[in-house]
Amino acid sequence: MPSILVLNGPNLNMLGKREPGLYGAKTLSDIDEMCRATGAQLGLEVDCRQSNHEGELVDAIQTSAGAFDGIVLNAGAYTHTSIALRDAILATGVPVIELHISNVYAREDFRHESKIAPVAAGLIVGLGPDGYALAIRAFAQRLNA
Repeated sequence: MPSILVLNGPNLNMLGKREPGLYGAKTLSDIDEMCRATGAQLGLEVDCRQSNHEGELVDAIQTSAGAFDGIVLNAGAYTHTSIALRDAILATGVPVIELHISNVYAREDFRHESKIAPVAAGLIVGLGPDGYALAIRAFAQRLNA
């Protein structure tokens, strides 16, 4: 069965508590359940992980080669700073969809630059938690093409 890794970065474990006016009331656990349910509907296995540590995210991306058919990556603040995540994506060749719950382009200027976007297969921004389901659907379409 094809499989997708949903990888969340720093502070996303605080969803539901962290700035609910910006990120909504859903918790990361709620999002993980939605991702697995969406994957099951589409014949995809979905593995959901989160870390506040850049090296752990790099490790997850590096070990995804041969284990996953795609990665949905919400790198949080590391999106704007991490060349290490970018290099890990390039090294594995596993397609990545970069995702952000909020519209980063309607926020502070420092959030407008992504180190990941230039090496990502796609980008979903500002559609809230539903963006995760859209990313999984996009991978299902790619895998069935």
